[in-house]
Amino acid sequence: NLHSSRSHSVFTLFIQGVHAEKNAKIMGSLSMCDLAGSERVSKSGVKGERLKETQSINKSLSSLADVFSALNKKSQHIPYRNSKLTQLVRPCFAGEGKVLMIVNLSSDKSDASESLCSLRFASHVNQTEIGR
Repeated sequence: NLHSSRSHSVFTLFIQGVHAEKNAKIMGSLSMCDLAGSERVSKSGVKGERLKETQSINKSLSSLADVFSALNKKSQHIPYRNSKLTQLVRPCFAGEGKVLMIVNLSSDKSDASESLCSLRFASHVNQTEIGR
């Protein structure tokens, strides 16, 4: 997003090497995602373009939560197609993928409900087994 700092950012590094003794190509990737935080429209009072941006961010985070729920339930269908974000991170959840989540919380008392929501999301994610 060129016009706002409120967006998700996904950086993927593709790595390729050769095992010298076995003459075998080895490939892998490392993806790092910086997710924009959810925002309560009723609390922030945003309007116009900022409202659309907030709704889009919240929708993609909700889609990500849906993916984790489906993975946790070992569902036949994982809803990766529901957002661009979940489509981008799909390879992280397949095969031998590993996922590490770091949650940033506000220490401000007025943000306690948002921090609690973030901790609940992190707890939900933590219960999910991937790649099996």
